[in-house]
Amino acid sequence: MEGLNSFLRYPLEELPFILLVLVLAFTVHEFAHAYAAYKFGDPTAKQLGRVTLNPRVHLDVLGTILILIAGFGWAKPVPVNRGRFKHPRLMGIVVSAVGPLSNFVLAFVGIVIYHIFATSGILNGASTGVVAAIDLFLRRLVELNIVLFIFNLIPLPPLDGYRIIEDLAPSHIRMKMAQNEQWGIFVFLLIVFIPKLSEYTIQPLFLFGRDLIYEMSRFVAIFI
Repeated sequence: MEGLNSFLRYPLEELPFILLVLVLAFTVHEFAHAYAAYKFGDPTAKQLGRVTLNPRVHLDVLGTILILIAGFGWAKPVPVNRGRFKHPRLMGIVVSAVGPLSNFVLAFVGIVIYHIFATSGILNGASTGVVAAIDLFLRRLVELNIVLFIFNLIPLPPLDGYRIIEDLAPSHIRMKMAQNEQWGIFVFLLIVFIPKLSEYTIQPLFLFGRDLIYEMSRFVAIFI
């Protein structure tokens, strides 16, 4: 058990909560992409059954395992045909952005619920175990959704940040990006698993996420 704990980013006893949060976060993220694309006129995701909150059609095994090991990962990308949009670039940016934004919203909702529980006394009669479980779930809900919000905005394929840059770029640059897109996953793996690279790329994102959660919590505390 100790060996497995050292291999995973999160303690083994937290795995049920982590997996529950991941199912929720990934499902809402991919549903947001699919729903936005469908509303903008592209039925591709709808035809493939992706406009749904059923997690089975959205989860990616490798992406889920990676988040347990490295702290971040992905779900199955939603196929989008931007040629179906009335304004392909603008609507493409929106479709790409709503996924990470959905994770930000989930994190914000988690912070609001956490503050309500902390200040209202709703859990005063609950057992210590129940309070601890709810506290852990809400903390991980906030933390992992902020990680996914930031992580998915990294401008490397196939992440949403890359698709946003792609839609913003002039046509000649888009062509060059498409020619080198296959190397994106290798660059990503290098910056994740080489400690010296991770120290200056991925780790600062985690620190930024921690600061963002703190500022969001301060903001919510003003009103609750």
